[in-house]
Amino acid sequence: MSILKNGALWEDQDKNPIHAHGGCMLLHDGWYYWYGEDRREQFYVSCYRSKDLKNWEFRNHILTAGSKMEGCRVRTTLCLKNEEGGKVNLERPKVLYNKETKKFVLWAHYENGKDYREAAAALASCESPDGDFIYHGHFNPYGYMSRDCTLFQDDDGTAYFISASRDNADLHVYRLADDYMNVEALVHRLWQGEYREAPAVVKAGGVYYMLTSFCTGWAPNQGKYAFADSMQGRWSRLFPIGDETTYESQPAFILKKDGRLLYFGDRWGGGGEKYFTSGYTVYPLEAENKQLILRRTEEAAL
Repeated sequence: MSILKNGALWEDQDKNPIHAHGGCMLLHDGWYYWYGEDRREQFYVSCYRSKDLKNWEFRNHILTAGSKMEGCRVRTTLCLKNEEGGKVNLERPKVLYNKETKKFVLWAHYENGKDYREAAAALASCESPDGDFIYHGHFNPYGYMSRDCTLFQDDDGTAYFISASRDNADLHVYRLADDYMNVEALVHRLWQGEYREAPAVVKAGGVYYMLTSFCTGWAPNQGKYAFADSMQGRWSRLFPIGDETTYESQPAFILKKDGRLLYFGDRWGGGGEKYFTSGYTVYPLEAENKQLILRRTEEAAL
C-alpha cells in the first residue's frame, strides 16, 4: 500500500480493515506501533506496527473482554464486562513506554457499556509493546470524572494524563507518578465551561500545544488549540484551527516524524454499525510563533 486517502478506512497488509480509532502511535526500536479502539467481537484495543506509516502489520488484540486482570497499588474496579455480561467501553487508548520500569503503560476512558455515567480512567500495562496487556482496572482520579483523554511524555520523561472532566465542561491535566501507574498531582483545570474533548498534545520549538474538539457527538466541529511555555505553566485561551469541521475530522494524536508534525484524526462514520465505516485522516501541521496551522490534503501526509 503506497497511497492512503484521507477519510478512508485503511487496510493492513493482509487487506483487513485497520481498527485503531481514537488511538495513538509509539515509536519503539525502529517500529511505529499504532494502538486504537477495536469494538468488534470481544476486542477492546488492537495494535499494528509499521516502519513507514503506510504498510501496517496487525500484531495483537492487546486488550479484550477476556484479558488478564490484576490489581495494583491504586484502588480500582476490576471488570471488563458489565453486570449483564456485556462489553464495557474502552475509548481513546494511549500508550507510553517507561524507560525506568521498562513497561508499556496504557491509559484509556472507561464506561460500563450501558451509559456514560462511569466517566473513569482505565489502566493497563505490559512488558512488550504488542503483548497481552494486563488490565489494572478503572478509577476516578481524585474523585473527578474522566472521559476523552490523552497522554503526553515530556523530554525529561515526566508524563501527563489529560482528560475531560465535569461532564466534559473542563479539561484536567494530571502529572503522573514516575512509573506512570498513578496520578501524582492535578496541575490544571483548563477552559472551564468551554466543553472541549479529544485532546492531543505536542511540544515543538520549545512550546507546548494542545489541540481539542468541541462536544458534538459523532459530528465534526471547529477544532481549537492553545499553547504554553510548560505543561504546568499558564495556558493561553483557545484559537480556531482548520475550518468549521477541522477538515471533517476529530483529533486523535499528533506524531513527530523526520522534523515534521503529523495530525492524525478520525473521520467518524457515526454510532452503531456506522462506527465501523469510520476512516482516518493525516494532515500536515505547522507550529511557528505560538501558532498552529493545519493544512487539508486529499492524501494522507505521510
